[in-house]
Order: sequence, then C-alpha cells, then structure tokens
Amino acid sequence: MASSDPASILIVGPAWIGDMVMAQSLFKVLKQRNPHVRLDVLASPWTLPLLSRMPEVDNTIEMPLGHGALDFGTRRKLGEFLSGIGYEQAIVLPNSFKSALVPAFAGIPERTGWRGEMRYFLINDIRLLSKRRYPKMVQRYLALAYPPDAALPEKYPWPALRVDPLAIPQLLTKFALSDERPVLILCPGAEFGPAKRWPEAYFAQVAAQKIAEGWQVWLLGSAKDQPVAQSICDLVPSASRAHCLNLAGVTRLDEAIDLMSMASAVVSNDSGLMHVAAALARPMVVVYGSTSPDFTPPLADAVKVLSVPVDCGPCFKRECPKGHLRCLNDLLPERVLRALDELVVQSPATLLG
Repeated sequence: MASSDPASILIVGPAWIGDMVMAQSLFKVLKQRNPHVRLDVLASPWTLPLLSRMPEVDNTIEMPLGHGALDFGTRRKLGEFLSGIGYEQAIVLPNSFKSALVPAFAGIPERTGWRGEMRYFLINDIRLLSKRRYPKMVQRYLALAYPPDAALPEKYPWPALRVDPLAIPQLLTKFALSDERPVLILCPGAEFGPAKRWPEAYFAQVAAQKIAEGWQVWLLGSAKDQPVAQSICDLVPSASRAHCLNLAGVTRLDEAIDLMSMASAVVSNDSGLMHVAAALARPMVVVYGSTSPDFTPPLADAVKVLSVPVDCGPCFKRECPKGHLRCLNDLLPERVLRALDELVVQSPATLLG
C-alpha cells in the first residue's frame, strides 16, 4: 500500500439501481488497489439492499432525503456527524451540486468527482470528463479510483452480487413458486420512461412460447411495473397462464436478487434489473430502445443485446419524440426467441439439473 493511499473513503453513491450496480466495479478496484481500505457508501434507501450484496462495502449510510431534495440543514447535520469518522477521501459519483454537500460539510480533505453543476468549491479534486475517452458509465466511475488522466486497465472487474442460497427455499414457499420447470424471468419495466419499454404484447408472445416449451415465467419489477407485468400475464393464452407469475411490486429488492439467481434466462429492457441480472451472470437478452448499449451495457458474458437501427436514435428521450417508437415496435419477438435459443442451448430438463 502506498503511503498516499487513503485508509478510509466515503463514496456518495448514485440514486439509480442500475448505476449502483455498475458502481461495484469501482468498489472492487479500490479494494484491489488497497485491500485494507474502509469503503463506506452514502446511499438512497432503495439501493441499500444492493450494497448488502457487495462484499467490498464495509458500511452503508442511508441518505435521509428523497431523490431531488436539497435541504441544506439535513445535509449539514449529516456531514457534521460523518466528520467524526475521519474519512480521508470522498468520491462523489453523481454530478449534482447537492450530492457534493455532505462530504464538504464533513470536512473530508480530498473530495473527488467530475465537474458538474458549479461545485468547484465543494469538489477539490475535480476532474474534467472526456466522453470520448470514457464512453461508458462504468469507465467514468472507475476513472475516479485513479489519478487524473491515468490510463484505465483494459480489463476491469465486473459487478458480481452475492446470493443468499438459504433464502431461496423460503422465497419459494413465501411466493408459492415451483422449481420444477426452468425459469424465464421477464423485466418489462424501466423507470426512465416508455421509450425504453418493449411492447407488452411482445413480452407476452415470448412468455407464451417458452411456457409451451416447458418453462415457467416470472415477471419482476417495482410497484410501478405491476400493471404492465399484469397486462403481459393477461395476454398469455389462458391455458398457459398458470405458469406466468406476476411478482412485480411484491418482492423486496433483496428477494428479487435471490429469485433472479434461479433464472435459466432473462429478457429485460435497459433497466436496473437488467444490471442486477448481469451481476448474477444470468443468460440474458436485452432490448434497447431510446438508449444505447454503448453507454450502459450489461457487464456480463452470456448476453445478447438487441436493437433496431433508426435514423432518429438513440435519442435518450423518456418518450418517443416522433410518436412511432420504431426502435422498439420493429424489434419483433422472433428475434428475442432466436437469441434465447442461442444463449440457452440445453433442454429444459438439463437446465433444471
């Protein structure tokens, strides 16, 4: 360990689930560079279950404010409380002004982050982002572990979430699930907006085909995704519907992680759960609409990324500005089914073994 390496670092984590999964690559690199470093993460409450599955994280601190709230007073009190811990460095992953306040109030001597939202006096190790040099979100996180302008290693560790195998039998009982058929998990939601959501009828066609082949289908997502997931189940032929189970909004995030680990395959939009599935190394087909896999790809090997090239994309809009949503509507279920077949070549009986 070099004498300049900090012994304790406070990470101000991102608010989105997918971004927090990708941040694990940074945590892994920091531990590789100094196995004895203390890594504490200040995080939104909905991301804490993820951090509990990352062995690199020593402690978590819940951010008491909701997403977007400024509240100088609360941030000052939290910073003053954290000042007693003696962090030597803070790494601030979000680019917002407010995200840099707590480390500054805590008096952490080295505060590292990208330039953003007029926070020159809050971040004193400020980095200027080259999007050409760091085209991927995960690279932008990783770069903050190194001195400015240092070259990133060609290979870097991917996220890998821990699973609780003892919880799985309890979850099967709790949600009345069976492990007698291979499991296809569908993740039809996307917090960002409808321009990232593949049509419900297409998800239903994939579900119906895999059920006919002897699989079962579980749909995972947040409470906001519950209506979309239920619509997919309702579109599956009635004779197959008993094998299509809507768990969106029913499971906690830690439960979803353990259930996801049981999947023989996953089909997902570009979403937080897509990154969770990648961090569990599940065979996965990912459908991209308004966003780009060049920026936030799933960090895993057994992945098929599908998209349709359109002259207006990727637009990174929440809703299709032209109203046709061709980037998703033109991506037909047959392509996803072919990709699944290429990923999962075993028979259902083999998959269960």
